[in-house]
Amino acid sequence: MIAPSDIPTAAKTLSLREVFSRIDHSHPLLQGAGTERLIAKGKLLRALGAFEPTLVNDIEVERFLSKSRESTRTAGFNDTFLDVRHPSGVRAIAGIRQSIGEATIPDLGFNDDRQQVLLGAFIPLLRGFLMSPENAELKRSQLAKPRAEVQIAQTRQDLFFGAATQYWDWVAAWKIVRVQQRMLAVAKDRLEEIRQRAKAGASAPLDVTEAEQEVQRRTESLIAAQRKGEQESFKLSLFLWEADQPAVPAAKRVPGFPMIRPSPSQTTATTDKQNAKTHRPEVRAVMLEAKLNDINLKLAKNNLLPKLDLEAAPARSPEKFVLGLGYRFGATLQVPFLQRRARGELMQANAKAERFVLMLKYREEQVAIDMDNALSALARAKERIQAATRSLRLARALLKGEQKRFDLGATNILFVNLRERNAVETETRLIQTRADYEKAWAFYRWASGTWAVGASNVAQSP
Repeated sequence: MIAPSDIPTAAKTLSLREVFSRIDHSHPLLQGAGTERLIAKGKLLRALGAFEPTLVNDIEVERFLSKSRESTRTAGFNDTFLDVRHPSGVRAIAGIRQSIGEATIPDLGFNDDRQQVLLGAFIPLLRGFLMSPENAELKRSQLAKPRAEVQIAQTRQDLFFGAATQYWDWVAAWKIVRVQQRMLAVAKDRLEEIRQRAKAGASAPLDVTEAEQEVQRRTESLIAAQRKGEQESFKLSLFLWEADQPAVPAAKRVPGFPMIRPSPSQTTATTDKQNAKTHRPEVRAVMLEAKLNDINLKLAKNNLLPKLDLEAAPARSPEKFVLGLGYRFGATLQVPFLQRRARGELMQANAKAERFVLMLKYREEQVAIDMDNALSALARAKERIQAATRSLRLARALLKGEQKRFDLGATNILFVNLRERNAVETETRLIQTRADYEKAWAFYRWASGTWAVGASNVAQSP
C-alpha cells in the first residue's frame, strides 16, 4: 500500500473524475471483469470448432477370393477430400479418389477411369435442420460477448457508485477534522486568556478548570475525528490503485463541496427512467438469459421432430466399389415414440421462459423504484441543506452573543462552551448533509445506469 506521503500533495485536489479515471485504468476488479471478453472469444472459437473443414485422406484395400478359390483380386481406393459442416446441419464433401488394383471407376471418372471426382452431401430435413446441439452451442457462444459486456458494465456501475459514496465520506470526514482543529485552537486560546484573567483576579479558579477540561474534551474529539478521517482514507484507497497496490490519498487533497445543482426536471427524470430500463445491467442480464433460454426452447422443439436424413455420397466400402457401386443414395427415417427427453427439455424451457418474463418485469419495476428513490433522496437532501444552513447561522449568532456576554461578565465559561459545542455539532451536521447530497447525486447516476453506458470502452484485455 502506498502511504499518504507518497501521493502527490500539491495544491491540486483529488477530484471524483480522477477517482473514476483510476478505476477505469487500473482497478483490479474491473481489469478482471475485462477478461470476460477473452473467455467469450474462447467460447465462440470452441463452438466454431464443430464446423471446421477437415481434410481427410483414407486408404481402403481388400483382397477377394474368386468363387473357384483359384484366384484372388486386390482392389481399393485412396480418397483425399475436404469434409465441410455448415451450422444449418448440411454436411458436404469434395475431393478425388485414386483407384488401387483392379478397381473400376463406375462414374465421374477421369484419367483413364483411374481417378474419380468425389462429391457428397448429407442433409437433415427435419430434426437437426437449422437447429442442432452444435448449432445451439454456436448461438449460445455468440451471446457470450454481450454477457461479458453486461458483467463489465455491472462491475463498473458498482465500483463507481461505491467510489463516489466513499469519496464524499472521505471529504466529509476530513472537513470535520478541520472543524475540530479550529475549535481546539479556540479552546486553547481561551484557556490562556482565562489563566491571565485568573492571575489578575478577574476570573475564578473554577473557570480555569472548566477551560482546561474543555481543551481535553475537544482534544479527544479531534483524535476521534482524525481516526475517522484515516479510516475513510484507507477505504477510499481501495478505489485508487497505483503500481498494482492501493494508494492512500493525502488529507491535503480534500476538495471543497461543489455548488448546489438544480434537480432533474420531470421530463428529464422520465427520460432517464425509460433509458435506465434498457441500460441498467440487471435488466440487460435478464434479457440475455431469456435469449439463451429461447435457444434451448427452439432446440427442444426441434428434438421433437422425426429424424429424416438424405444422403448422397461415394461408396465407402471396397467390395461395393469393386462391384461398380461408385455412389450411394439413401434416406433414413427415425420416429421415436415416447420422446420423454425432448418433452422434458421443452417443459423446462417453457417454464424458464415464463420465469424470465416475470423476472424482467420485476427488474424494470425495480429500476423505476430506484429512480424514484434517488429523486426523493435529492429533494430531501437539498431541503436538509437549507435547514442545516439556517441552523448553523443561528448557532453562530447565539455563540457570538454568548461570547459578548462573557466578555461583559454577564455569563460564565460553561455557557460559552455549550454554545460552541452546539455550533460545532450544527456545522458537522451541515457537512454530513452536503456529503449526503452528493451521494444522492451518485445514487441517481447509478440508478439511471449512466456509468454502465461507457463500460465497453474500458477494461480492454490485451
